[in-house]
Amino acid sequence: MSISPYFLDLRSAYQSEMDDLRFDSEGCDVLHQRLAGKRQEMAFLVQMMDSSPEMVAVVFHQGFDFTEKAVMDHLLSHDSHDADGFPAWSSLADGFVLAPWAQDLAHIVLQAPGGEKFLTLTAGLEYMAGLPVSASIVSAEDNDGDNDEDRDENGEDGENGENALVIFEGDDDREQSGDARARHEAGSDWLVQQGFDAKD
Repeated sequence: MSISPYFLDLRSAYQSEMDDLRFDSEGCDVLHQRLAGKRQEMAFLVQMMDSSPEMVAVVFHQGFDFTEKAVMDHLLSHDSHDADGFPAWSSLADGFVLAPWAQDLAHIVLQAPGGEKFLTLTAGLEYMAGLPVSASIVSAEDNDGDNDEDRDENGEDGENGENALVIFEGDDDREQSGDARARHEAGSDWLVQQGFDAKD
């Protein structure tokens, strides 16, 4: 599957918002309580749909039951400015079932300008939230993987990158031994200044 950079960026912002909501100052998981509170404020939150969609989308967390992966996979391949048109909310109807409480929230959203597009984005975010993390990483790093293969074929890094690893480890060892020697010498000088005999 291919996830567009647009949806990958949204996913990152969405996940950050979820992380911010999850724990209180004492480290207790309060996600459900906070989401319940935000759902009570839906009529106000719709004003933020354009500027901060991820902050509003979280209220639909676990409100979707996805039934057609192909429909949702197709959505995630789009950018919001695709020439062939961003998928309409109605086009996703066969891809999921909304929980009753989520249907009530969706009804409020649809009364606001841009509500349909926001719900389409939200469906994509909720679908991604249920995917393995590696799915989005792989789609974002396809080109990087190609570059890695090129380096292996040219033999620059050696098998499994072992040559580069040895070089970096050697540099670290030299730096660490140099730092240790400098600290030892400074400590010896200080002891001499305090009247102790110099150590060999």
